[in-house]
Amino acid sequence: MTLTFHWFLPTNGDSRDIVGGGHGVPTGAAGGARPASVAYLGQIARTAEQLGFVGALTPTGAWCEDAWLSTAMLTEVTERLKFLVAFRPGLLAPTLAAQMASTFQRLSRGRLLLNVVTGGESQEQRAYGDFLDKDSRYARADEFLHVVRALWRGETVDHTGTHLRVEQARLHRLPDPVPPVYFGGSSAAALPVAVRHSDVYLTWGEPPTQVADKLDRVRALAADAGRELRFGIRLHVIARDTSDEAWAQARRLLNGVDEADIRAVQDGLRRSESEGQRRMLDLHGGSRDSLEVSPNLWAGVGLVRGGAGTALVGSHREIADRIAEYHALGIDEFILSGYPHLEEAYWFGEGVLPILRDRGLWRHPDGQPGPTDRVDIPFAGVPRPAAAPVATR
Repeated sequence: MTLTFHWFLPTNGDSRDIVGGGHGVPTGAAGGARPASVAYLGQIARTAEQLGFVGALTPTGAWCEDAWLSTAMLTEVTERLKFLVAFRPGLLAPTLAAQMASTFQRLSRGRLLLNVVTGGESQEQRAYGDFLDKDSRYARADEFLHVVRALWRGETVDHTGTHLRVEQARLHRLPDPVPPVYFGGSSAAALPVAVRHSDVYLTWGEPPTQVADKLDRVRALAADAGRELRFGIRLHVIARDTSDEAWAQARRLLNGVDEADIRAVQDGLRRSESEGQRRMLDLHGGSRDSLEVSPNLWAGVGLVRGGAGTALVGSHREIADRIAEYHALGIDEFILSGYPHLEEAYWFGEGVLPILRDRGLWRHPDGQPGPTDRVDIPFAGVPRPAAAPVATR
């Protein structure tokens, strides 16, 4: 099985510096020098498509543009790229969500992937009118996905649960294909729901030993439920021709972060109810020191950004080695990003993907040659003739 790579759409704005957002980071801290316009997001999406990424994750929350609307617009400026739409079950009815997914699949010709996000912050959830606590949100997500999957199977659904109730619900047109469900979560309340309903279980970029432990727990729960899941990981990436160049870029990003911003963001993140966010915080402890928490795994992004807070940093070959290491643990899908997202897509797509292709771990989804296959270019590499001397008077 070849590896699958997805990129990220910064619908909260992009920048040459780290852009904040999510999990307790103040909404005002989000946003960058490049607004999240259809034109700019379209540039990123078309670049990802050309380089060989399969899909693009689009976040959800008060700090970014709506994922459903943004990606629906971007289907018109792309051809193949799929969109991993993050959404929160508590903010729309299950029948409506099933219908929206079905419509998206028909009008986009099957380019929807769904990332279920229960919502890790009660304060933000209450702003949307959702007053359940965290464990109850997972219980509701369980009911929600039960109803949605039944509707996608063409069933007429009557459901009376603790949190949701529908009567005689059915879809007049079924999604084709049924969109795969991606689901993350590290807490005791999250894992059983993920096992029952997800196609791909997602983890953030923890060191390989921690990832291995988590995947073992999920595999055991899935086996008890008679299911087998695929696994994915969410990481940032800084890939360069040499390791020194990559780490210089990581230092540049860190040098652009003010100490007061780190304290303010960390104060917010420590109030997060998310177990995954707590695990991210534990990697760096809010300090600039010792941020390489595993070979080529840098926790500096998490100092000022909620959610995914680690980046693979190194030469193209080193990044390929780390990806192969995660793959050996069972990770088949990689959701990547970098600042700025347009340029970093090229660094990874033109530098790392060809190495993975040559190792037999990846192939372009269009069946095209890799981005660095040699093409004969007239005069390329031919020394220039010496300039003629300039006559002087």
